[in-house]
Amino acid sequence: MPKAVKLADIANQLGVSTVTVSKALSGQRGVSDEVRAKIKQLAEEMGYVKTVGTDKSREHKSYTIGIVAAERYLGENQSFYWRIYRELSQRAMRKNCFAMLEVISFEEEQKMSMPKMVTEEKVDAVIVLGTFKVEFAQYLRENVRLPLILLDTSGNEGEYDSVVSNNMMGAYQMTNYLFQLGHSKIGFVGTRLMTASIDDRYFGYLKSMMHHGIKMREDWIIDDRDRETGQIDYSQYCRLPEEDMPTAFFCNNDIAAMAMIRRLTDHGYEVPEDVSVVGFDNYINEPFPKLGITTYAINTKEMARRAIHILVHKLENPDYSTGVYLIGGRFIERESAKKIGPPVPFV
Repeated sequence: MPKAVKLADIANQLGVSTVTVSKALSGQRGVSDEVRAKIKQLAEEMGYVKTVGTDKSREHKSYTIGIVAAERYLGENQSFYWRIYRELSQRAMRKNCFAMLEVISFEEEQKMSMPKMVTEEKVDAVIVLGTFKVEFAQYLRENVRLPLILLDTSGNEGEYDSVVSNNMMGAYQMTNYLFQLGHSKIGFVGTRLMTASIDDRYFGYLKSMMHHGIKMREDWIIDDRDRETGQIDYSQYCRLPEEDMPTAFFCNNDIAAMAMIRRLTDHGYEVPEDVSVVGFDNYINEPFPKLGITTYAINTKEMARRAIHILVHKLENPDYSTGVYLIGGRFIERESAKKIGPPVPFV
């Protein structure tokens, strides 16, 4: 009996992916007419017969999922979004789907350029990964006529389907931790009104401060990045207060925490002996020499799993919607924070 022809056999003959072959033979978008014709012709010549499984629910279509991310957040030292992209790609493969990344430059954001994967009809759905300029993010949400979900951002309106870390409660937990170590003079490092994530973490910080009866001081709120490009810039930002130095800083992410530690070191402070520093995200691969950053680890695996799950459901049911889906993280204690006295009580 001759061996049954598989999708992979056709794919190998033409030098394309099995996802492409599956799309072509099932009439899905994302394959050019020329390639589709070649695949169908070869499938007929090879005697391909579609296999009907016993579980019809598994005979779902294969989709190509586009992921768009801003170039400035995929820098050499900013591995967080690369980590999420890897998780998305792996999760998509488990769903018999393919993930395609398009990096959007700052110039393309300014020009309001629609991603090529959308204009060239290469994808069936889109994940907007992270933050873009407000105008460009709104342009995408209003003009991409495909199932769309936001990942690691909920947008300023908060009315779109999105998957985000529980930033506010994570920041609340991190600030509470500093109060438990006896700190009451706690600063916040992060440029407000830059991203929804920074703002939510700032709100968590404020919530903890209020619950401990401590008034927020504007001179203890430290910018960490350029407002135009969003790049964390150690040379221009992370400036220390001129008077009445805090004993601890909660930083909106680990890169900002690293920059703050460098700034403190440059000014003669030792961390954590003189000043404690905690971060968020858990994506610094190379810690400060002999110093790990206490942080709040985001569950990137669950964020990716949930995002793909939602998109596949949206593709199969246009009316499916989830709103904002919050994913909890976990606290990780390292060496960058020090106990200086009895816990500061709630009021």
